[in-house]
Amino acid sequence: MHFFNPGRTPYTQRDRELIGAEHARRARAHFARHPAYRPTPVHTLTGLGGAGIVHVKDESGRMGLGSFKALGGAYAVHRLSERDGGGTTYVCASAGNHGISVAAGARELGARCVVYLSHGVPEPFAHRLRALDAEVRREGDDYDASLAAALHASQEHAWRLVADTSWEGYTDIPLDVMRGYTVLFDEIEIPPTHLFVQAGVGGLAAAAAGYARDRWGERPTVVVVEPEGAPCLLESARAGEPVHATGAPTRLGRLDCLEPSLLAFDLLRRQADLFVTVADEQAAEAAALLAGEGVALSECGAAGAAGLLALDPGTREAIALGPAARVLLVGTEGPVEPK
Repeated sequence: MHFFNPGRTPYTQRDRELIGAEHARRARAHFARHPAYRPTPVHTLTGLGGAGIVHVKDESGRMGLGSFKALGGAYAVHRLSERDGGGTTYVCASAGNHGISVAAGARELGARCVVYLSHGVPEPFAHRLRALDAEVRREGDDYDASLAAALHASQEHAWRLVADTSWEGYTDIPLDVMRGYTVLFDEIEIPPTHLFVQAGVGGLAAAAAGYARDRWGERPTVVVVEPEGAPCLLESARAGEPVHATGAPTRLGRLDCLEPSLLAFDLLRRQADLFVTVADEQAAEAAALLAGEGVALSECGAAGAAGLLALDPGTREAIALGPAARVLLVGTEGPVEPK
């Protein structure tokens, strides 16, 4: 399924104040002081999905934490500490990777961290969280339930909630998370003509769209890719407002979000060009194809590539995706061990 965004408008100063190249430079300067920081590699493929050149930004080794999320939660924790002076417990909900980033940031500050996981999150993520000194609590059958538990705990104990999604009255911390993500795009040297970015609540996709517009202008076509079972951004774009999507089971566990981040949707409703959904099988096929090219990603990590491969000829023509196209994909995470 695909949906061309009728609400697409030019990038504005208001957008720049939320997400832009200057925020990326500040966040990158923060990470440049970290001993584990290195720009992640870019793999170059040809002929994938009808494009001339496809660049895959491989986030699987990001700072030893396994995903692009290393740039978000940890950055938000440090920004919170700068504002509050530290001395608190940080709490979050996670499908795996966000919690690892928050835990890493908290450990760097010598602070306590509590991470709520739903019962469906694979146990290897819990092991990795405990290795970062985080306390792991299981709550609920999906991300929304674990988030509700984390929010309740933050209110009950006066802990600082570090969420990667936003809602009315809670935007500052998720905005720092998104600004951390922009670092990976700041590392890109060659401007793309098309960006395919997978989305759960939409934070990474919005970071991509905002940064791309500021640095590369209106030309890059921004395509948001979601699981068929959790199309919260596509359905919200269709409705013209944030909605709770009708969900279905999906193996794409880090993308199975049914409500968009308010901040992310606000940016994407104006800066994304196209919303696309992919089936679990298409993501698995994309991961296998990339593995054959030497790029090892999970099915979630390969979802952007699945979106590229899933386009029909008419859609490719409509977005001028042909031999002259330079596509940027984000390989968001490496392979995940079985539960």
